[in-house]
Amino acid sequence: MRLRTTRLRDAIVFTLFAGSAGFALAAHAQDSSSSSKTLEKVVVTGSSIPRTDLETASPVQVITAKDLQASGLPTVADFLQRLTSDGAGSIPSTFGNGFASGATGVSLRGLGAGSTLVLLNGRRMASFGLADDGQKVFTDLSTIPMEAVERIEVLKDGASAIYGSDAIAGVVNIILKTNFTGAVAKVSAGVSGNGDGNRYKASLTAGTGDLNKDRYNILFDLEGMKDDAILATDRSDRKWIGTGDLRPWGYSAAGSQFLGGAITSGGAAAGSSPTGAVRNPATGLYASLPGCSQFSNISQAGGGGGCLWDTAKFRWITPSDRSVSLFVRGTYKVSDSTQVYSEFGYSNKVSKFQTTPSGVSGSWGYPGGAINASSGPGAVVLGPGDPDNPYGANARLRYSAWDVGPRVIRTDNDFYRFLVGVKGTWGEWDYDAAYMHSGTDLTSTRWGYLRYSAVRDALTNPNSPFGYWRLGANSGLNNPGIYSYISPTLHANASSQLDSIDAKVTRSLFDLPGGPVGLALGTEYRRTAVSLTPTTYTDTGDIIGLGYSAYKGAQSVAAGYAELDAPVLSTLEVSAAGRVDSYKEGSTAVTPKFGLKWSPMPWLSLRGTFAGGFRAPNPAETNGHLAAFTNASDPVRCPNGKPLPGASQIDCLETIGIITTPNTHLKPERSRSYTGGIVLAPTADTSLTVDYWRIRRTDEINQITAASAIAAGSVVRSDNNLPGIANSGTLLAALGTYINSAATSVRGVDMDFTQRVDLGTYGRLNFDLNATRLISYARQDVNGTVQYAGTHGNCDTTNCIGTPRHRAQISVDWDIRNFSLGAIVNYRSAFKNVPEAGAACNSAFADGTDAPEHCRIPSFTTLDLSARYHFADNFEVFGSILNVTDEIAPLDPVTYGAMNFNPLDSSGAIGRYFTVGAKYTFF
Repeated sequence: MRLRTTRLRDAIVFTLFAGSAGFALAAHAQDSSSSSKTLEKVVVTGSSIPRTDLETASPVQVITAKDLQASGLPTVADFLQRLTSDGAGSIPSTFGNGFASGATGVSLRGLGAGSTLVLLNGRRMASFGLADDGQKVFTDLSTIPMEAVERIEVLKDGASAIYGSDAIAGVVNIILKTNFTGAVAKVSAGVSGNGDGNRYKASLTAGTGDLNKDRYNILFDLEGMKDDAILATDRSDRKWIGTGDLRPWGYSAAGSQFLGGAITSGGAAAGSSPTGAVRNPATGLYASLPGCSQFSNISQAGGGGGCLWDTAKFRWITPSDRSVSLFVRGTYKVSDSTQVYSEFGYSNKVSKFQTTPSGVSGSWGYPGGAINASSGPGAVVLGPGDPDNPYGANARLRYSAWDVGPRVIRTDNDFYRFLVGVKGTWGEWDYDAAYMHSGTDLTSTRWGYLRYSAVRDALTNPNSPFGYWRLGANSGLNNPGIYSYISPTLHANASSQLDSIDAKVTRSLFDLPGGPVGLALGTEYRRTAVSLTPTTYTDTGDIIGLGYSAYKGAQSVAAGYAELDAPVLSTLEVSAAGRVDSYKEGSTAVTPKFGLKWSPMPWLSLRGTFAGGFRAPNPAETNGHLAAFTNASDPVRCPNGKPLPGASQIDCLETIGIITTPNTHLKPERSRSYTGGIVLAPTADTSLTVDYWRIRRTDEINQITAASAIAAGSVVRSDNNLPGIANSGTLLAALGTYINSAATSVRGVDMDFTQRVDLGTYGRLNFDLNATRLISYARQDVNGTVQYAGTHGNCDTTNCIGTPRHRAQISVDWDIRNFSLGAIVNYRSAFKNVPEAGAACNSAFADGTDAPEHCRIPSFTTLDLSARYHFADNFEVFGSILNVTDEIAPLDPVTYGAMNFNPLDSSGAIGRYFTVGAKYTFF
């Protein structure tokens, strides 16, 4: 198997160099002919009024199909998550064990995937069946057929009065091909530099009929992709990427998040190990059961007598995926003034992810409250008669169920979307109306999780169905049937549906000195319904360590909007829009938007916008229960980042359960967004835009933060109190509800610079720079205001990926006759390893100093290369190398979205990656 994948890698490298040789033979000539184009009116995302000037008052980033191809990335999601405007709350495919496993989402401005509105051809899609963090309903980008994309427009000025006031962070509008004729087949294969992570992709895009000549057009796109998983252990040559043991880099055993089994606090606490650690009832101290050498070949130094083991041997870096998608669009020109059209989309994606074996202790929650399996009457214990119990009395147990095997999550998701509409001209009016039905059906299946009641029975009851569950070195004595008893297959089902009817009309009213005044009027009615059944047994809290999430509800909203675009002067354009959203559940909002663009010179424009936003509570927040996990610092056991005697570094950043109940009295979130910028275009080949942006979101709907729950004492603790300090046991869980808890204000600056250079016979050079500087990310609640910009917070959001202040992407393309060569540099800045500005460091080295060095996660930069060569007009080969220099992702000891690296830096965990492919145009 390894030989085969290595050969695939070598074949790709050879093909890339062969393409370069082909380029050398053709580089002496260049077709410099050009043809003039008549400017046509188009609709730009953020407005319903057609226009010829693509630079509006709102900042809009346009990504073309060529940009997607030149990136070398396999999916739309991979590309969008590299946008400099993307941030915390983004959902990468590498986060395979999250609540929304199997999906991908984008989070503009770091305000969460639920605050970014994703559209397909200007209209919504049904949300993914699983809410992120059990709360945030979002659109899964995995359903988008990449080869059918014509362009993507990213509206970056916050809420949209045109598409929906819930677009608080912005809009991503994915526009597919129209009036396409011909047939194109495309195949590609990819493999990492380590010979794994194979990816195979194929597509067929075909279109027939010319609207103007034949009065019809039908577009058909079929795509399939298969990705193999990448194991953490297959990155053992990449420093900390392939191991959970961080001791070689200065950390202690207890300070290595993914190194299990340590006994700490002088024996008062123990981690789960493959041998098991048992607490002496007489002394209250843990001791490891024998046989560690059978399971672990790493050094036991600093393990406190426990059995240290590397959890990387079970964990995957990337999931295995298999997907197929179909998109069909048909348009028929009834008359010169009327068209009817229909769209149908379907995709199926099966995703599988593997993580570490389950422990037998811990804490978690369900609608009935919190479960404490670590201490007290609910603790998992070895019974007095258990053959592995050395004490003859109930003894608490810490054990990693390696004999059960890793925990595995399989997500099978079906997405569908059907739309039928009519558009045309009636008198002075242009109109467009459509009905859409979209939905998802999802099944989540899990293996390797432990049933709490069965585990307690099998460890204490000699008459359990299969006798005692023997542990560690004695696990070979088990009756095989015991594993299906203590670890049954688990299931959960989810669905979402969206039905909508919308209509809009546009026309020119009258002329002003700058041109005709445009008017758009629109209305929409939509109904969404979501349902998630709880994973088997989690409704009674009977699965160890598995959070609970379930909800069911519907939401209906009727909306109307009006937009006016007035070119007051040839140099001054004013726009205004207003939207009314009325929810059947009782909330009504009026959201405005205003824009101004002033062009005192043909090459200079100043622009600005103001917009309001509104998001009503979703069914997951008003009708759902949630038990999840987060990272939190314990101010009792670790005040000011320094553990007290008897505590350990783990207490300074502990993974705890957070149990949240619904709230039917939630108020809607509201927002205000502002932009102001400058557009410079001194030549036809040079442009520079700089935009300041600010979004303030109030009455935010959040789970109560872990810090707030801890401060209020709404927590569950173990009974291993510190000497002389009551109620100071290890933090296990925090309790709370959904509340309108906070206000968040984010502000920053975007810059986009484009330069085109005609090199004559040497072709054409295209240069693009996109950069974002985050000036502030401030969150205010009853406890005050915290600043997250430049820190590792907010760890109450997805992945705990941090909030770097700077992100940039530089792309250079060189086109010369039949050959194209592209390079992309991706950069994110360093950030402090602190939960918020001014806080103590999240991590420490074994000697107690801040970790990583200077309490700082270093910056990360990668270089990607791509090339394509046309052997003929209808045949093209292409290839790419991602992370050309094979940069290793910086060590991040905090994030829970990946193992020792930040999900923002996943290309540095995978390493160099090669892709080669071919495209053939039939006609």
